[in-house]
Amino acid sequence: MSKSNSSRKVLIVGGVAGGASCAARLRRLDEKAEIILVDRGPHVSFANCGLPYYIGGVIEQEKSLLIADGKLFRERFNIEVRTRTEVVSIDREKKQVGLRDLASGKTCFESYDSLVLSPGASPLRPPLPGIDLPGIFTMRNIPDSLAIKDWVKSRASKKAVVVGGGFIGLEMTENLQRLGVEVTVVEMLDQVMPPLDSEMAAMVAVHLQKRGVKLALGDGVAGFEQGASGGLSVKTKGGASYAADLVILSIGVRPETKLAVAAGLELGPRGGIRVDEQMRTSDASIWAVGDAVEVRDWVTGLEALIPLAGPANRQGRIAADAICGRDSSFRGVQGTAICGVLGQIVAMTGASEKSLKRAGIADYEKVYVHPGSHAGYYPGAEKIHLKLLFRKSDGRILGAQAVGGGGVDKRIDVIAMAIQKNGTVYDLEEAELCYAPQFGGAKDPVNFAGMVAANVLRGDMPVAHWNEPAGEGTVYLDVRDEDEFASGHLPSAVNIPLNSLRDNIGSLPDSNDLRVYCAVGLRGYLATRLLTQRGVAARNVSGGWSSAPAARNK
Repeated sequence: MSKSNSSRKVLIVGGVAGGASCAARLRRLDEKAEIILVDRGPHVSFANCGLPYYIGGVIEQEKSLLIADGKLFRERFNIEVRTRTEVVSIDREKKQVGLRDLASGKTCFESYDSLVLSPGASPLRPPLPGIDLPGIFTMRNIPDSLAIKDWVKSRASKKAVVVGGGFIGLEMTENLQRLGVEVTVVEMLDQVMPPLDSEMAAMVAVHLQKRGVKLALGDGVAGFEQGASGGLSVKTKGGASYAADLVILSIGVRPETKLAVAAGLELGPRGGIRVDEQMRTSDASIWAVGDAVEVRDWVTGLEALIPLAGPANRQGRIAADAICGRDSSFRGVQGTAICGVLGQIVAMTGASEKSLKRAGIADYEKVYVHPGSHAGYYPGAEKIHLKLLFRKSDGRILGAQAVGGGGVDKRIDVIAMAIQKNGTVYDLEEAELCYAPQFGGAKDPVNFAGMVAANVLRGDMPVAHWNEPAGEGTVYLDVRDEDEFASGHLPSAVNIPLNSLRDNIGSLPDSNDLRVYCAVGLRGYLATRLLTQRGVAARNVSGGWSSAPAARNK
């Protein structure tokens, strides 16, 4: 539909990232359009990613979370905003929606030429015993954060249980601890940060425990009870019980599709609203954006639900372009995300190893590197633990995960851009990145990961991994120095330090599966090169002892 020479009427349901960006983009493209933006909450555009930090006091004022209010939309963009207004029905044939004013309860009808649905996703609140007891919260908007903040302050809360160890759960853990609240995280899976692969998540778990967070992994919540003193008791399926002054439910979100289903719009296999590359639904006059829609995973090609603000913002812009007749399309998502956890940074982009396996993709390899965030001789360098996934057939980058200190975000962002451009590990190897000793190294961690991966593909570094089962003929050769070996090693490992390896090749035990390791992989690589050129078949364990499961509790 195109009304370039006359006024079109566009009704947008829901604000925040997707709906608000769509409204503003529409006005920039079409000065004559009549644009109405409705939201059932009190705020049409706010920073929901900042809510945990408002609760923790890092963001001191509520108004700092408000990106744009109704007044700004009206005065700057000539957009009519109706907050505390709920869309109760969509009549596709008449092209009109039913609107209910939540203050008065009155219902009216508005017509549209184009309708944009941006209802978001709602926090999961499973029907468990005691789920509606006072003190059990989910968090979606500013009123939710105000309620949590008031509860903690008015009750002088000392103990909290956070149900769910994902992004929101761990951000809430950090901010509750900042308020002096002791936190127990109860997670049904056997790891925190479910999007991460388990060996990377294990590093996060160790860090949390070192910072005083109690973890109850692999045990789902069975219900809640209220004690005589007014406190809460969280019961788990495994029979454990955790006392709490408040509970935060952060076990995921579900796409808000009630309106779409009632209107007969198609849903995708994951339960989100089905859209095409222009964010158009199965109705040619209705678009959908944000957390409620299914999109294509850029790496695996599968349908996915990715509740992230960045993709929602881009989808809003693309829907606006499409409504105005522009040839814009959404290329898909790769799940680039980051989280701060009590001084540790966790970030990822593209596919994880487990998502590749779910998609049935077997053409991949992985490497682990553990470089410093900047030059080691400059004070303050922090370790970055980086996992890189790539295709064995051509080196195309499939995904990356990083855990560590400063500089994690920079490295994942670089790799994210490489994935968007179908880049390979050879591109990372050759990437020219900023270097000064306080910011990086002459060989940046991104270069380092690319070089290691390229060595694997060229056959210069036959690679092994800690999760490979060991057979009867497997021998582990530890090439670290003797003092390092004494601080922790595999019980069955043979220790021959790298500097004396040439003189002791003859003392190596017979093996049809010799696996070499050091601290982070470099000396293991050097040893592997030495051995293979001397006719000894050997493989370097990627990431060395720093990637070993036994080393994660150190």
